[in-house]
Amino acid sequence: MGAQLRVYKRRIKSVSATKKITKAMEMIAASRIVKAQRQVAASTPYASELTRAVTAVATGSNTKHALTTEAENPVRAAVLLITSDRGLAGGYSSNAIKAAERLTERLKAEGKDVVTYIVGRKGVAYYGFRERAVAESWTGFTDSPTYADAKRIAGPLIEAVQRDTAEGGVDELHIVFTEFVSMMTQTPVDNRLLPLSLEKAPAEQEGTPGRILPLFDFEPSAEGVLDALLPRYVESRIYNALLQAAASEHAARRRAMKSATDNAEELIKSLTRLANAARQADITQEISEIVGGASALADATAGSDN
Repeated sequence: MGAQLRVYKRRIKSVSATKKITKAMEMIAASRIVKAQRQVAASTPYASELTRAVTAVATGSNTKHALTTEAENPVRAAVLLITSDRGLAGGYSSNAIKAAERLTERLKAEGKDVVTYIVGRKGVAYYGFRERAVAESWTGFTDSPTYADAKRIAGPLIEAVQRDTAEGGVDELHIVFTEFVSMMTQTPVDNRLLPLSLEKAPAEQEGTPGRILPLFDFEPSAEGVLDALLPRYVESRIYNALLQAAASEHAARRRAMKSATDNAEELIKSLTRLANAARQADITQEISEIVGGASALADATAGSDN
Protein backbone atom coordinates (compact mmCIF):
# COMPACT_ATOMS: atom_id res chain seq x y z
CA MET A 1 0.00 0.00 0.00
CA GLY A 2 1.41 3.37 -1.04
CA ALA A 3 2.18 6.17 1.37
CA GLN A 4 -0.36 8.45 -0.31
CA LEU A 5 -3.15 5.90 0.16
CA ARG A 6 -2.29 5.57 3.86
CA VAL A 7 -2.57 9.36 4.25
CA TYR A 8 -6.03 9.35 2.66
CA LYS A 9 -7.21 6.50 4.90
CA ARG A 10 -6.04 8.34 8.03
CA ARG A 11 -7.85 11.51 6.95
CA ILE A 12 -11.05 9.58 6.18
CA LYS A 13 -10.92 7.97 9.64
CA SER A 14 -10.37 11.34 11.31
CA VAL A 15 -13.18 13.08 9.42
CA SER A 16 -15.55 10.15 10.11
CA ALA A 17 -14.90 10.50 13.85
CA THR A 18 -15.61 14.25 13.65
CA LYS A 19 -18.80 13.55 11.70
CA LYS A 20 -20.05 11.25 14.48
CA ILE A 21 -19.49 14.01 17.05
CA THR A 22 -21.22 16.73 15.03
CA LYS A 23 -24.13 14.41 14.22
CA ALA A 24 -24.59 13.61 17.91
CA MET A 25 -24.48 17.31 18.83
CA GLU A 26 -27.02 18.06 16.10
CA MET A 27 -29.42 15.45 17.49
CA ILE A 28 -28.97 16.68 21.08
CA ALA A 29 -29.65 20.29 20.04
CA ALA A 30 -32.72 19.21 18.06
CA SER A 31 -34.13 17.36 21.08
CA ARG A 32 -33.61 20.38 23.35
CA ILE A 33 -35.28 22.84 20.99
CA VAL A 34 -38.69 21.26 21.57
CA LYS A 35 -38.46 21.74 25.34
CA ALA A 36 -37.16 25.29 24.91
CA GLN A 37 -40.02 26.17 22.55
CA ARG A 38 -42.57 24.90 25.06
CA GLN A 39 -41.02 27.00 27.82
CA VAL A 40 -41.08 30.11 25.62
CA ALA A 41 -44.72 29.51 24.73
CA ALA A 42 -45.60 28.99 28.41
CA SER A 43 -43.78 32.08 29.71
CA THR A 44 -44.78 34.61 27.05
CA PRO A 45 -48.47 35.01 28.07
CA TYR A 46 -47.50 35.51 31.72
CA ALA A 47 -44.93 38.18 30.82
CA SER A 48 -47.41 39.93 28.50
CA GLU A 49 -50.25 39.96 31.04
CA LEU A 50 -47.95 41.12 33.82
CA THR A 51 -46.81 43.98 31.59
CA ARG A 52 -50.45 44.91 30.99
CA ALA A 53 -51.16 44.82 34.71
CA VAL A 54 -48.22 47.07 35.56
CA THR A 55 -49.23 49.45 32.77
CA ALA A 56 -52.80 49.54 34.08
CA VAL A 57 -51.65 50.37 37.61
CA ALA A 58 -49.28 53.08 36.42
CA THR A 59 -51.78 54.72 34.06
CA GLY A 60 -54.69 54.37 36.48
CA SER A 61 -53.02 56.42 39.17
CA ASN A 62 -51.11 59.65 39.51
CA THR A 63 -48.33 57.99 41.47
CA LYS A 64 -44.80 58.64 40.27
CA HIS A 65 -42.65 55.60 40.69
CA ALA A 66 -38.93 55.22 40.09
CA LEU A 67 -39.49 52.32 37.70
CA THR A 68 -42.15 54.01 35.55
CA THR A 69 -41.15 57.68 35.56
CA GLU A 70 -38.97 59.03 32.77
CA ALA A 71 -35.93 60.98 33.95
CA GLU A 72 -35.85 64.56 32.70
CA ASN A 73 -32.20 64.31 31.67
CA PRO A 74 -31.13 60.65 31.63
CA VAL A 75 -27.38 60.35 32.00
CA ARG A 76 -26.76 56.64 32.55
CA ALA A 77 -28.24 53.47 31.05
CA ALA A 78 -27.77 49.80 31.91
CA VAL A 79 -27.52 47.22 29.12
CA LEU A 80 -28.08 43.51 29.85
CA LEU A 81 -26.51 41.35 27.12
CA ILE A 82 -27.47 37.66 26.84
CA THR A 83 -24.99 35.35 25.07
CA SER A 84 -24.17 31.64 25.35
CA ASP A 85 -21.87 29.71 27.66
CA ARG A 86 -20.71 27.33 24.91
CA GLY A 87 -19.59 27.71 21.33
CA LEU A 88 -20.28 25.66 18.19
CA ALA A 89 -23.46 27.67 17.56
CA GLY A 90 -22.46 29.58 14.46
CA GLY A 91 -22.81 33.33 14.76
CA TYR A 92 -25.32 33.22 17.63
CA SER A 93 -23.25 34.98 20.30
CA SER A 94 -21.38 37.28 17.91
CA ASN A 95 -24.65 38.57 16.45
CA ALA A 96 -26.00 39.37 19.93
CA ILE A 97 -22.73 41.12 20.82
CA LYS A 98 -22.92 43.20 17.64
CA ALA A 99 -26.48 44.23 18.52
CA ALA A 100 -25.29 45.29 21.98
CA GLU A 101 -22.45 47.27 20.42
CA ARG A 102 -24.90 49.13 18.17
CA LEU A 103 -27.17 49.88 21.13
CA THR A 104 -24.21 51.11 23.19
CA GLU A 105 -23.10 53.44 20.40
CA ARG A 106 -26.62 54.83 20.08
CA LEU A 107 -26.93 55.46 23.83
CA LYS A 108 -23.52 57.14 23.94
CA ALA A 109 -24.53 59.33 21.00
CA GLU A 110 -27.48 60.46 23.14
CA GLY A 111 -25.03 61.54 25.84
CA LYS A 112 -25.57 58.61 28.20
CA ASP A 113 -22.98 56.55 30.03
CA VAL A 114 -23.49 52.80 29.54
CA VAL A 115 -23.19 50.21 32.31
CA THR A 116 -22.93 46.68 30.94
CA TYR A 117 -24.27 43.49 32.51
CA ILE A 118 -23.59 40.18 30.77
CA VAL A 119 -25.08 36.69 30.75
CA GLY A 120 -22.96 33.92 29.20
CA ARG A 121 -19.26 33.10 29.00
CA LYS A 122 -18.95 34.20 25.38
CA GLY A 123 -19.96 37.76 26.19
CA VAL A 124 -17.78 37.81 29.30
CA ALA A 125 -14.79 36.60 27.27
CA TYR A 126 -15.42 39.20 24.55
CA TYR A 127 -15.49 42.12 26.98
CA GLY A 128 -12.67 40.69 29.10
CA PHE A 129 -10.34 40.31 26.09
CA ARG A 130 -10.96 43.96 25.18
CA GLU A 131 -10.56 45.04 28.81
CA ARG A 132 -13.99 46.65 28.96
CA ALA A 133 -15.71 47.22 32.28
CA VAL A 134 -18.58 44.90 33.20
CA ALA A 135 -20.72 45.74 36.22
CA GLU A 136 -21.79 42.13 36.84
CA SER A 137 -21.95 38.84 34.95
CA TRP A 138 -23.70 35.47 35.25
CA THR A 139 -22.69 32.18 33.61
CA GLY A 140 -23.43 28.47 33.65
CA PHE A 141 -27.13 28.26 32.73
CA THR A 142 -27.72 29.78 29.29
CA ASP A 143 -28.80 26.52 27.61
CA SER A 144 -31.35 25.73 30.34
CA PRO A 145 -32.31 28.84 32.37
CA THR A 146 -34.72 28.83 35.29
CA TYR A 147 -36.84 31.51 36.91
CA ALA A 148 -34.40 31.54 39.84
CA ASP A 149 -31.67 32.58 37.40
CA ALA A 150 -33.83 35.42 36.09
CA LYS A 151 -34.58 36.54 39.64
CA ARG A 152 -30.88 36.52 40.49
CA ILE A 153 -30.15 38.72 37.46
CA ALA A 154 -33.05 41.09 38.04
CA GLY A 155 -32.07 41.95 41.63
CA PRO A 156 -28.95 44.08 40.91
CA LEU A 157 -30.63 45.68 37.87
CA ILE A 158 -33.70 46.82 39.82
CA GLU A 159 -31.46 48.09 42.58
CA ALA A 160 -29.43 50.09 40.06
CA VAL A 161 -32.60 51.67 38.63
CA GLN A 162 -33.86 52.62 42.07
CA ARG A 163 -30.58 54.24 43.12
CA ASP A 164 -29.78 57.83 42.29
CA THR A 165 -27.37 58.30 39.40
CA ALA A 166 -25.02 60.22 41.72
CA GLU A 167 -24.68 57.02 43.75
CA GLY A 168 -24.01 54.80 40.73
CA GLY A 169 -27.61 54.22 39.69
CA VAL A 170 -29.04 54.20 36.16
CA ASP A 171 -31.96 55.98 34.50
CA GLU A 172 -32.78 53.27 31.94
CA LEU A 173 -32.58 49.50 31.59
CA HIS A 174 -32.15 47.85 28.18
CA ILE A 175 -31.89 44.16 27.33
CA VAL A 176 -30.24 42.59 24.26
CA PHE A 177 -31.10 38.98 23.42
CA THR A 178 -31.80 36.72 20.45
CA GLU A 179 -35.49 36.33 19.70
CA PHE A 180 -36.62 32.90 18.56
CA VAL A 181 -38.73 33.38 15.43
CA SER A 182 -38.54 29.92 13.89
CA MET A 183 -36.17 26.97 13.54
CA MET A 184 -34.40 28.80 10.72
CA THR A 185 -34.68 32.41 11.95
CA GLN A 186 -33.32 33.88 15.18
CA THR A 187 -33.05 37.66 15.40
CA PRO A 188 -30.99 39.72 17.86
CA VAL A 189 -33.19 42.46 19.39
CA ASP A 190 -32.81 45.20 21.97
CA ASN A 191 -35.73 46.26 24.16
CA ARG A 192 -36.03 48.90 26.84
CA LEU A 193 -37.46 47.38 30.00
CA LEU A 194 -37.38 50.42 32.26
CA PRO A 195 -38.79 52.98 32.54
CA LEU A 196 -41.88 51.23 31.31
CA SER A 197 -43.47 52.83 28.26
CA LEU A 198 -47.02 53.69 29.32
CA GLU A 199 -50.10 54.14 27.21
CA LYS A 200 -52.09 57.26 27.96
CA ALA A 201 -55.07 56.56 30.17
CA PRO A 202 -58.48 58.25 29.66
CA ALA A 203 -58.46 61.62 31.42
CA GLU A 204 -62.16 61.72 32.13
CA GLN A 205 -64.81 59.22 32.99
CA GLU A 206 -67.95 59.47 30.88
CA GLY A 207 -70.75 61.41 32.57
CA THR A 208 -68.49 63.47 34.80
CA PRO A 209 -67.14 66.28 32.60
CA GLY A 210 -64.33 68.37 34.02
CA ARG A 211 -63.46 65.79 36.63
CA ILE A 212 -60.59 63.28 36.49
CA LEU A 213 -61.45 60.03 38.18
CA PRO A 214 -59.08 57.11 38.77
CA LEU A 215 -59.91 53.93 36.87
CA PHE A 216 -58.90 51.71 39.80
CA ASP A 217 -58.87 51.61 43.58
CA PHE A 218 -55.58 50.42 45.07
CA GLU A 219 -54.90 48.80 48.41
CA PRO A 220 -52.85 49.62 50.32
CA SER A 221 -51.78 52.21 47.71
CA ALA A 222 -50.84 52.49 44.05
CA GLU A 223 -47.20 52.87 45.02
CA GLY A 224 -47.40 49.72 47.13
CA VAL A 225 -48.91 47.79 44.23
CA LEU A 226 -46.17 49.04 41.89
CA ASP A 227 -43.51 48.09 44.41
CA ALA A 228 -44.90 44.55 44.39
CA LEU A 229 -45.57 44.21 40.64
CA LEU A 230 -42.58 45.85 39.01
CA PRO A 231 -39.91 43.44 40.31
CA ARG A 232 -42.09 40.59 39.03
CA TYR A 233 -42.38 42.42 35.71
CA VAL A 234 -38.60 42.72 35.33
CA GLU A 235 -38.03 39.11 36.40
CA SER A 236 -40.65 37.76 33.99
CA ARG A 237 -39.30 39.78 31.06
CA ILE A 238 -35.74 38.67 31.75
CA TYR A 239 -36.88 35.05 32.16
CA ASN A 240 -38.72 35.18 28.84
CA ALA A 241 -35.63 36.70 27.18
CA LEU A 242 -33.45 33.93 28.64
CA LEU A 243 -35.82 31.27 27.29
CA GLN A 244 -35.95 32.93 23.88
CA ALA A 245 -32.15 33.07 23.86
CA ALA A 246 -31.87 29.41 24.90
CA ALA A 247 -34.21 28.28 22.12
CA SER A 248 -32.27 30.42 19.63
CA GLU A 249 -28.97 28.96 20.86
CA HIS A 250 -30.16 25.39 20.38
CA ALA A 251 -31.54 26.18 16.92
CA ALA A 252 -28.30 27.91 15.90
CA ARG A 253 -26.21 25.01 17.23
CA ARG A 254 -28.38 22.46 15.43
CA ARG A 255 -28.00 24.37 12.17
CA ALA A 256 -24.24 24.76 12.63
CA MET A 257 -23.76 21.09 13.48
CA LYS A 258 -25.89 19.99 10.53
CA SER A 259 -23.75 22.12 8.25
CA ALA A 260 -20.59 20.62 9.78
CA THR A 261 -21.98 17.09 9.33
CA ASP A 262 -22.87 17.76 5.70
CA ASN A 263 -19.41 19.20 5.06
CA ALA A 264 -17.82 16.14 6.68
CA GLU A 265 -19.85 13.85 4.41
CA GLU A 266 -18.73 15.76 1.33
CA LEU A 267 -15.11 15.66 2.47
CA ILE A 268 -15.32 11.90 3.10
CA LYS A 269 -16.71 11.38 -0.41
CA SER A 270 -13.93 13.47 -1.90
CA LEU A 271 -11.23 11.69 0.10
CA THR A 272 -12.73 8.30 -0.81
CA ARG A 273 -12.51 9.16 -4.52
CA LEU A 274 -8.89 10.24 -4.09
CA ALA A 275 -8.11 7.07 -2.13
CA ASN A 276 -9.69 4.92 -4.83
CA ALA A 277 -7.67 6.74 -7.49
CA ALA A 278 -4.49 6.23 -5.47
CA ARG A 279 -5.29 2.51 -5.00
CA GLN A 280 -5.97 2.13 -8.72
CA ALA A 281 -2.69 3.87 -9.49
CA ASP A 282 -0.85 1.48 -7.14
CA ILE A 283 -2.48 -1.56 -8.76
CA THR A 284 -1.69 -0.26 -12.24
CA GLN A 285 1.92 0.34 -11.22
CA GLU A 286 2.20 -3.18 -9.75
CA ILE A 287 0.75 -4.73 -12.91
CA SER A 288 3.15 -2.71 -15.04
CA GLU A 289 6.07 -3.84 -12.88
CA ILE A 290 4.97 -7.49 -13.16
CA VAL A 291 4.55 -7.25 -16.94
CA GLY A 292 7.88 -5.44 -17.28
CA GLY A 293 9.63 -8.05 -15.14
CA ALA A 294 8.10 -10.89 -17.13
CA SER A 295 9.18 -9.27 -20.40
CA ALA A 296 12.71 -8.75 -19.10
CA LEU A 297 12.87 -12.37 -17.94
CA ALA A 298 11.62 -13.59 -21.29
CA ASP A 299 14.23 -11.50 -23.13
CA ALA A 300 16.99 -12.81 -20.86
CA THR A 301 15.91 -16.41 -21.40
CA ALA A 302 15.80 -15.94 -25.20
CA GLY A 303 19.30 -14.44 -25.16
CA SER A 304 20.76 -17.35 -23.19
CA ASP A 305 19.25 -19.87 -25.63
CA ASN A 306 20.97 -18.16 -28.54
